[in-house]
Amino acid sequence: MATALFVIDIQNDLATDPGTRIPHAARIRAAGDKILSVARAVLDGRGASPPSPGLIVFVQHEEKPEDGTLVRGSEPWKLVFEPRRDAPEELLISKWTRDTFESNPDLASELKGLGVTDIIAFGIQSECCVESTCNGALAAGFGVTVLSGAHSTYDSGGKTAEEIEREVEERLRLKGTKVVPWEEAVAAWE
Repeated sequence: MATALFVIDIQNDLATDPGTRIPHAARIRAAGDKILSVARAVLDGRGASPPSPGLIVFVQHEEKPEDGTLVRGSEPWKLVFEPRRDAPEELLISKWTRDTFESNPDLASELKGLGVTDIIAFGIQSECCVESTCNGALAAGFGVTVLSGAHSTYDSGGKTAEEIEREVEERLRLKGTKVVPWEEAVAAWE
């Protein structure tokens, strides 16, 4: 049993630009920094064993110029956290739809070929690409965990980002996803 950690769309436009970032971008960046430092220490130190990740998948959303700001090569499109070039267990996956698996039809079989049975997800935006990618992973037969406190979005529809985060977690929980505070997950890896 191997686990893949999905780092979803933590890109400059959503996470660092003062004019466009989500309200809780600083929380997501801080959580991501700690999650990745522990996951990488585990990978580098002893090889991963459950429940720690054996693979880190960095997901990067792309848009056409007429559709948005996340245009390949642009500053808004760049990742806050990038895969290390010399680390074969760190992958970069581009996507054009909310669901990473829909954008990459061979991804599920490639991950299963590497022995991946479970996916742990965090990132931006909760009700868009995080939820859709978790649903895609569930549909592909993976066990899924979403890291509570390590995903967020914009305030929308009269709801705060935190309210949307909780609603997404509840919808995913009802479909069989585990919802774990990111601090607990990281503590279990160490």
